[in-house]
Amino acid sequence: MNDRAPRISAFVAFLLAAVVLHAEPLTGAAVASQPAGTWATRANSLPRKVVLGSAVAGFHGPLADRLSLMSTLLDQAAAQANQAPGGRGLDLMVFPEFALQRDDATTASDQAVSLQGVVLDTLARKAREHQTWIVAPMTLRERDRISNAAVLVNRSGEVAGIFRKVHPMIDERGVCEGGVTQGDGYPVFQTDFGRLGILICWDMSYEEAWDALAAGGAELVALPSASPQTLRPMAQALRHHYFVVNSAPRDNASIFDPIGRVAAQITAPGVLVHQIDLAYAILHWSETLHEGRALTERFGANVGYDYSTREDTGVFWSNDPQRSIGAMIGELGLREMPESIERMRRRVP
Repeated sequence: MNDRAPRISAFVAFLLAAVVLHAEPLTGAAVASQPAGTWATRANSLPRKVVLGSAVAGFHGPLADRLSLMSTLLDQAAAQANQAPGGRGLDLMVFPEFALQRDDATTASDQAVSLQGVVLDTLARKAREHQTWIVAPMTLRERDRISNAAVLVNRSGEVAGIFRKVHPMIDERGVCEGGVTQGDGYPVFQTDFGRLGILICWDMSYEEAWDALAAGGAELVALPSASPQTLRPMAQALRHHYFVVNSAPRDNASIFDPIGRVAAQITAPGVLVHQIDLAYAILHWSETLHEGRALTERFGANVGYDYSTREDTGVFWSNDPQRSIGAMIGELGLREMPESIERMRRRVP
């Protein structure tokens, strides 16, 4: 989490002015929901380091070539994760929209592939090999429908859930992406590292999609996409105080932090690997924080943070497996930014 990257501009704050919210029942390995717009601190649990992988990659050709590319990218990301300081390995890998499908047709029916067989065999083998979760987007053929879907596979190679794109693009004839069926909800999945939501490409244009994941307790959102957009996911990461990791075929794979900044990014073809901590605190400028130095003076290397003097805000986390970042900031009499906002609101008539 020490990577430095371009910071958000004032335009993101402008973008947030338009944002309004809906939650669907949770499915799969679901988690308890909370009211939309409710802030809940994540600072009081012990450190939860998560190593994320993403890619800028164009998937083309027959299904076998696409599976081969997916396997190669997974190998590269896992190697990077293992070689990083601490070498804790890869926890989650996210691929671009439409990564797995047949490439010799224009209709969804002809492009669609079944999850059972070579697709799941390959995903399961790679998940077990690298002990990682995988978000694998595909044009999915099921018994009763064809979907633009993202399949979540766990470390044991089992299907942990499927998200089906709720807002596929619709052509002038009213046909959804060559004939796919729209999804009907926004599940949040419980993984062994935290609560994961998934959106696909055009879904990011709908505030209710992001809101539903926040209401479902998502701590991290995976965003497979055909578009390399950054402003929308940045704005929603800031609005809901969760991490977002996106993957696209060109120009951008990024991890956005809970204050809307780019924590890590690549723009050329390749893989992105970056560690985050889901037990974090968001702190705004204060006279006693000293841009984070107050914490390092007290706790040294046991605290980590990425503070922006431009935004007067930072994300802070603990590197002490026995102590939370919440305990550290409490010892110094500091308050998290959302708590400070609510405290001041209550005092103003």
